[in-house]
Amino acid sequence: METLKAFLNTLTPLRPETWQRVEPLFSEIRLPKGQYFLEEGDKATQIGFLTEGIIRAFYRNRDGTEYNKHFFVPDSFAGGYASLITGKPNQIWQQALTNCRLLVADFAALSALYDSAPDLERAARMLAERFFVQKEEREIELVLLDAQTRYALFQQHYPGLEQRIPQYHIASYLGVTPTQLSRIRRKIAHR
Repeated sequence: METLKAFLNTLTPLRPETWQRVEPLFSEIRLPKGQYFLEEGDKATQIGFLTEGIIRAFYRNRDGTEYNKHFFVPDSFAGGYASLITGKPNQIWQQALTNCRLLVADFAALSALYDSAPDLERAARMLAERFFVQKEEREIELVLLDAQTRYALFQQHYPGLEQRIPQYHIASYLGVTPTQLSRIRRKIAHR
């Protein structure tokens, strides 16, 4: 719980009385490698704070091809944010790439505290703003940058991750084939 508290305090300092109301809402779960935290079509109800492991968020088209959208690493929130906010069915999958531990809470119970805990509401807003900025930066990367530059940014955003997950997941995230990723890596290695 201390990592969650520390993370929230990096967004905005929480009053002790706010933390006393937030802490009991979270409980730890273990998500084995390969298991889904959220599936397409589910109506999201929980938000999770990842304390250990790696989760990928991805889309799957009608042909079954998967496109990795994001990787959740420790000290980040996972969950179907759009579904949580709108109440509509989730459109992405979230799958554990390693054994994971999360602190999970019912989103409705957590957000019900906003009116009486403005510091928590501020933290949630700041987190939403971070998500928005990350999403916009990611869209710009995919449209305007070449694959080699996207790979360099991936390495900056996710240091050490490429040693922990299969290369085809990284290729999917970059919008290239595994063969193209191998060429990019060879090119960089020969510099």
